[in-house]
Amino acid sequence: MVSEKSQRKAVTVLGATGSVGASALDLIRRDPERYEIAALAARQDAKRLATLAREHRARLAVIADPEGYRELSEALEGSGIRAAAGRDGLIEAASAPAEVVVAAISGAAGLEPTIAALQAKRCVALANKECLVSAGRLFMSTAQSSGATVLPVDSEHNAVFQALTAGPREAVKRVTLTASGGPFRAHGAERLARVAPEEALRHPTWSMGAKISVDSATLMNKGLELIEAHHLFGLSSDRLDVLVHPQSVVHALVEFRDGAIIAGLSVPDMRIPIAYCLGWPDRTAWDAPRLDLAKLGTLNFELPDMARFPALKLARAALEAGAGAPTVLNAANEVAVEAFLAKRIAFTDIAGLVGAVLERAVPEGLKEPSSVAEAIAVDHVGRSIARTLLPQFAAKAS
Repeated sequence: MVSEKSQRKAVTVLGATGSVGASALDLIRRDPERYEIAALAARQDAKRLATLAREHRARLAVIADPEGYRELSEALEGSGIRAAAGRDGLIEAASAPAEVVVAAISGAAGLEPTIAALQAKRCVALANKECLVSAGRLFMSTAQSSGATVLPVDSEHNAVFQALTAGPREAVKRVTLTASGGPFRAHGAERLARVAPEEALRHPTWSMGAKISVDSATLMNKGLELIEAHHLFGLSSDRLDVLVHPQSVVHALVEFRDGAIIAGLSVPDMRIPIAYCLGWPDRTAWDAPRLDLAKLGTLNFELPDMARFPALKLARAALEAGAGAPTVLNAANEVAVEAFLAKRIAFTDIAGLVGAVLERAVPEGLKEPSSVAEAIAVDHVGRSIARTLLPQFAAKAS
């Protein structure tokens, strides 16, 4: 909560050592009179976490990997900052008194602590798309029942969130999310089959972690964002579209029934949507990079190629299938991306493996998760099937 003495806004950052966490802390570092840190959490980089906790005078620092607890504790000795680790530590950090919780732990591992933040009635700046993909209905119903606020950090959903203020929700005809197209937008099918992990990590516009960079390259990231948008804004699949926009300047478009289209534009810098979430409901002034449309000159748009990038088609199919399909999709994709980064499967086999997992899992009638335990169970099913099928794709790639 805001300290009566300082009147600063208390912020917790889950995923403090990742790219989103770094951007959030950069903004907080620029305005120490406005913000203070309640808690910081990271997956396994105890040394970096301790450095950040000391710099920002956090009250609590949590390392998700219990094996990092000793290193974290020793690094914080004498600082007055309390150290914790593991599942219980993450939940404690997420529930700690704070006005904003930046939920940026990547993957399904971020679901339980982010749900805990909602249950504690926090304002959650959501940067973990897997929360909505794996357990979207549970996530949004928890927010509604507890009175928590969910603010989307992804530039696309943040742009939609802002554009929706232009009219009533029932007047929205269509929402279009944009995709950069990734580093392989112009690659043919044969070249895509020979893509190396190092190439997939070189995104042409954004600086992101390894997992999301690969998802952007396959367009799975945009598919996951369609599922996110469905839950965040209550829109059916037929009212959600994707356009490839290489400049990454127009982040989303909201079309209303009267023909008006409201677009969210900014330079591609994650600090802009994060600043919006940190300051909400106010807009805070900072030295944000400015968009110069005259200098840019041209904005290009094109339809995504579903044949070369089938991951987007798989994600939409999972959205329309409902039940446990999106949870399985996300779990299988995490296994597939990990295998690709380890050079066990080809780039084009990421979607191949995910599709094979969906074909096997969805007919089993996996229900939509109604609790964190159920979401973890369905996620486990998806991962188990993916690991069972993985050798077939690995053999083909070798």
